[in-house]
Amino acid sequence: MFLPQLGLKGSSQLNQIDDRLQYNPATYEFYTDAHDFTDEGYHRLYDAIQYVKDAGIKNIILHHPMQFQDHHSEVVAPEKQYPDLYRFIEFTTEKLLYLADDLDVQVLVHGGYAGPESRYFVSLYPSVEDARNAVYQRLDRFADAGGDHIMFENSIAPVFAYGDPLQEDEILAHNYRLAFDTSHCFIELHGNNQKLAASLEHLKDRVVHYHLVDSMGETHDSLTLGTGKIDWANVLPHLNSVATSIYEINLHDQNNCREQIDSHNYLVKLYQKLNI
Repeated sequence: MFLPQLGLKGSSQLNQIDDRLQYNPATYEFYTDAHDFTDEGYHRLYDAIQYVKDAGIKNIILHHPMQFQDHHSEVVAPEKQYPDLYRFIEFTTEKLLYLADDLDVQVLVHGGYAGPESRYFVSLYPSVEDARNAVYQRLDRFADAGGDHIMFENSIAPVFAYGDPLQEDEILAHNYRLAFDTSHCFIELHGNNQKLAASLEHLKDRVVHYHLVDSMGETHDSLTLGTGKIDWANVLPHLNSVATSIYEINLHDQNNCREQIDSHNYLVKLYQKLNI
């Protein structure tokens, strides 16, 4: 069974990193934004990765920036209609993959996001299938460029979601290295724990990283583990035991990862209970 390892998330700001490092995590995931891709920001990010590595953290993931100006970083956005957004995603992915190759870390890219903007981008294609194929073509390029340094995370949108076995088969056919966000899948499945477990099991062998997050199964709420409706006792047996993981939880204070630590303590106690 999957043994919970402490994985924490934060920015490249030193106060956030030091807050996380005091707990000796096995994994640190950087969330990046557009500021990390200025000359000054990129050097700061590089130094921050080195700082975390020097602290003995072996598993480091660089989360692709979620926003560009007023847009989510939607890989489905067509180049013709949204050239600046398209180029931003290309440029930032290339820069992160350079860091990944140079420093032997991982890059995480979202296959999609959710909401009205995502639906609008999809509507610019003749069909959902055409939009999905455009996403696959782009992710195929990123996968070829990144090799074993890149992974793709599920969304709550039809272009790259987990939960439907047929779409999961499509994704598996591309041999992507996968990141699995439990809350995204649970919301996509409208709070169905049985289907969540089935999805976890179906994709298990290709998942290299988990975002362990609770949810009520309705909206993107990013809850502390044990406070939502996910049946974690039923999740644990379906996780890939060699994958990394973090707790991607909403924090009251970005400089205090208490909710992430509370989530880890919850999962460790559950694991111990299940293995008595």
